[in-house]
Amino acid sequence: MRVLLAKSAGFCYGVERAVELAKKTAAERGSCVMLGDLIHNAQVIAELEALGVRRAESPADIRGGETVVLRSHGERRDVVEELESRGVRCVSAACPNVLRIQKLAAQAEREGRRAAIIGEPHHPEIRAVASYCADPLIFGGPEEAAAWLAEDPSRREIPITVTAQTTCIRELFETSVKILKKQCTNVKIFDTICNATHRRQSEAAEIAAQADAMVVVGDRRSANTKHLTEICNERCPRVLQIERADELSPDFFNGCSVAGLTAGASTPAGIIKEVYATMSEEIKAVENGEESFEELLNQSFKTLNTGEKVTGIVTAVGPTEVQVDVGAKQAAYIKASELSDDPNAKPEEIVKVGDEIEAYIVRVNDVEGYAELSKKRLDTVKVWENIEQAVEDKTVMEGVVTEVNKGGIVVSVKGVRVFVPASQSGMPRGADLSSMVKSKVQLRITEVNRARRRVVGSIRSVTDEARKAAQDEIWNNIEVGKHYTGTVKSMTAYGVFVDIGGVDGMVHISELSWSRIKTPSEVCKVGDTLEVYVISYDPEKRKISLGVKDRSINPWDVFMSKYHVGDVAKVRIVKLMTFGAFAEVVPGVDGLIHISQIADRRIEKPGDVLSEGQEVDAEIIAVDEEKKKISLSIRALLTPAAEEEAPADAE
Repeated sequence: MRVLLAKSAGFCYGVERAVELAKKTAAERGSCVMLGDLIHNAQVIAELEALGVRRAESPADIRGGETVVLRSHGERRDVVEELESRGVRCVSAACPNVLRIQKLAAQAEREGRRAAIIGEPHHPEIRAVASYCADPLIFGGPEEAAAWLAEDPSRREIPITVTAQTTCIRELFETSVKILKKQCTNVKIFDTICNATHRRQSEAAEIAAQADAMVVVGDRRSANTKHLTEICNERCPRVLQIERADELSPDFFNGCSVAGLTAGASTPAGIIKEVYATMSEEIKAVENGEESFEELLNQSFKTLNTGEKVTGIVTAVGPTEVQVDVGAKQAAYIKASELSDDPNAKPEEIVKVGDEIEAYIVRVNDVEGYAELSKKRLDTVKVWENIEQAVEDKTVMEGVVTEVNKGGIVVSVKGVRVFVPASQSGMPRGADLSSMVKSKVQLRITEVNRARRRVVGSIRSVTDEARKAAQDEIWNNIEVGKHYTGTVKSMTAYGVFVDIGGVDGMVHISELSWSRIKTPSEVCKVGDTLEVYVISYDPEKRKISLGVKDRSINPWDVFMSKYHVGDVAKVRIVKLMTFGAFAEVVPGVDGLIHISQIADRRIEKPGDVLSEGQEVDAEIIAVDEEKKKISLSIRALLTPAAEEEAPADAE
């Protein structure tokens, strides 16, 4: 059997500081006084008394001229003021975290706010904090907070500043805060739970979930020790809170394969070591004890303990459960609901008779002789292990976006909810994240807290890395004339920027089309796919010039093969000048219609007859192959007005 010892068990910073300060004060002044217990541990108090630290029950027991060391939980303001007025020298051993809460309570009063404290009403720390503000609210948990609000609906409008006892159970604090935040219109929240306390509670929860039996060491008056016991009781079938090693009994460890050990913040290291050594001896005694024939017979069967992992063979598959032989006296089974996360999956689709299966033991009933197993829970644990390993290995995982919430999106990775902040979604700032719902994404896990079931991930880190790799690939292999399929990312008056696979290149407006255009929007829009080729590039400045026009096709050759002098072509007016109009004959080839060739009469300017974009018929009246110039005429296709108006007897 193994013993799992919590790394953070024992003295926290505040307790250790208080004890050392008391010892130092007693040594410097010959003796001193502690008002009440400096910390909640009888053995430490006895050691301090032996060093000359006298214990006083009340302020009245302290004489003027004496030095008093104020306990780590803090002291009421009125008590400190009374002692100092009588000439008593006060040395504060209050934990810095407690002092912070006192300051927040005093600040709330100055701001005209009501101070609310989540914690145990009669605890010394709470009484001390309460003395620094007028009429504080003290809630033992969410039920009390909800009841106070329900008594008078107008209380929802009261400005409230919320803090927590340093040793408060986090779940208790968070559920209370959730109610206050939801119902109150003006609330400030300060998470004042000591980090060491939270770490100790999280570690105790993790060990308790793995252990068959859990030992919590600490004074029975210690609030944080009591909270550790409550947390362990929720996760472990057997929990024992003790103050000393001699309270342990070998019977407590019968049937255990894993035992856990943690301790409160006021428990000295010496006591923890003694308990750990005793546990090891008791366990060894249990393992090496004399066994009866019946016990030896029973040991031929596997011992099943709640919370353990077990491997068995499927012996029967039914519509509501699966029977499993695990080599124990008890008959083991798995409910259909505990086989898979998929509520629509049928048992026969998941396993068949003869399959080997791993599962967690959920419950053992020795009286009725059965054990209830869960494959689903074991699968979940394995997923959590994979996710924790993914943080260390920086593994890329795949998931599906299931929802959008405040601040980001939620991605389901093998059934585990992963929160991805908006800044890590890979989407532009202010983008509509709802468009990502139901899409498959790749991400890295950046933070895991299994105790709080909190997982944070980043899609952006994967996309950024992929983009960087794509950019390197582009720049390593780019060359003039190389063709790419790109996407229009943005547009300007002088051209468009096209993403060719992680790198943006510029297509000038003159390279977008053989035809004369005024704006890029005439031929494309953002999101369009374009076939482009490299005209030039500068690796140092990271600039690429791209083209769209097909250089293999010469527009002049197209014109020469299609038209000759005397042919009539349908042309498009592309530009009006004072001396005439330019018209596109074929894409990339323009011809000039001189002002004298626009109409069969004299006109002041081309705009009197023509407009840009207008299509008209024109005759090709001259072609200069050397200079690649074309002359066009609309007039040549018109019947002269003089001939139409000539009288019949003109002869």
